[in-house]
Amino acid sequence: MQILIIAVGKIKEKYLQDGIAEYSKRLRPYVKLNILEIADERRTGRPTPADQKRIMEAEGTRILGSIPQDSFVIVLDIQGVHWSSETLAEHLRQYEIAGKNSLSFIIGGDLGLSDAVIARSNVRLSLSSMTFTHQMVRQVLLEQIYRACKINHNEPYHK
Repeated sequence: MQILIIAVGKIKEKYLQDGIAEYSKRLRPYVKLNILEIADERRTGRPTPADQKRIMEAEGTRILGSIPQDSFVIVLDIQGVHWSSETLAEHLRQYEIAGKNSLSFIIGGDLGLSDAVIARSNVRLSLSSMTFTHQMVRQVLLEQIYRACKINHNEPYHK
């Protein structure tokens, strides 16, 4: 299975870079993983609501241009469905069985995702009702994908 994570912005914190690198390495036996960083839109000061919409649309255009044509798209959205780790594992297994071998997970910028990106999604997934930085979400998502792979291969992983 090919998994593409499209994320707005760069990871600046070393501890997050290290965690992302570790889970990317752990995932190698299970999936072909690519992480694509989309440039976040430059801004000065506090953006007005109109500026926020423009920023999300500009980032959304770059995201949409990066999604492979045949990819099954899962956007991370606080308004999305809540899955347990076991449910995520089951969905990944079912996608693979159904021949959906190209998955794209989308992580928006700090303002969220444009309506066009949400409309392109097949699933809106929430990792939690809590708010996390979009940089942290990347590491949490990778850990959950790794956990799902371990579950699907009946391999031990801490609970």
